[in-house]
Amino acid sequence: MRARARLVIAALSAALVSCLGTAAPSEAATLPAPVSCSGCWKPALNTSWQWQLKSVPSSPYLDVTMYDIDGFDATAADVSKLHSTKSGRKVVCYISAGTYEDWRGDAGDFPSSVLGNNVDGWPGERWLDIRQYGGKLGTILQKRMDMCKSKGFDAIEFDNVDGYTNDPGFSISATDQLNFNTWLANEAHSRGLSAGLKNDIDQLKTLQPYFDWALNEECWANTECTTAQTGYGYDKYVAAGKAVFNVEYSLDTSKFCSKANAQNFNSLKKNLALDAYRVPCRGV
Repeated sequence: MRARARLVIAALSAALVSCLGTAAPSEAATLPAPVSCSGCWKPALNTSWQWQLKSVPSSPYLDVTMYDIDGFDATAADVSKLHSTKSGRKVVCYISAGTYEDWRGDAGDFPSSVLGNNVDGWPGERWLDIRQYGGKLGTILQKRMDMCKSKGFDAIEFDNVDGYTNDPGFSISATDQLNFNTWLANEAHSRGLSAGLKNDIDQLKTLQPYFDWALNEECWANTECTTAQTGYGYDKYVAAGKAVFNVEYSLDTSKFCSKANAQNFNSLKKNLALDAYRVPCRGV
């Protein structure tokens, strides 16, 4: 799957889940300690970037500090070229952690017991029973992270890590999601890879100590970017020194760029297909 705007279940659901996002003590107490990674890349708050998943970027490359690209489609040579064409450039490995994709090379490794409902609007994709990460599912995801490491990536973007707010076909709780997401971040750090939190807005507070940066889709369109809007927003990540990368699909830049810049977010306007098209709010 490429990108996804979160499925929001109206205002009541958002309010209820927002409470969960403040991390009830009983939930937080069950979580493992964050795995430290002193050598992991920590992006600067102001980091120019490109998010291109539809195709592997080719020369001439943009003069940006970070490229976020598909971990399966890109080769080690692709990653090396991106590194070598700009000093200090980092490359992020996109993988879906919460869904099965029937076109991936490891699709046959997934046991039927972890396959849930179809992902609405994304043919060939199904939700996963993330509660089973301690078994075969975890082994598959560890192999994907090893792939990112072996290809020379600097970081991982884990997609679809808010399945509990959707209709996955399993009774996945907020606590189940927290357990899974913290496991992902710790596994990335154990490999020396930076970990990015994708969406999962309702659990931002609890997950902040585990992730090095955050990537959001359409928080300005959905009025859920800041603490004033949600009770704990991406402005808290910036305050903690963690970069925020934001993409809007439907809004004109005039509707969000000034607000994003004021919050010190790295915001872009992109097509939903996540092709090469981009309009950066900061000009680079």
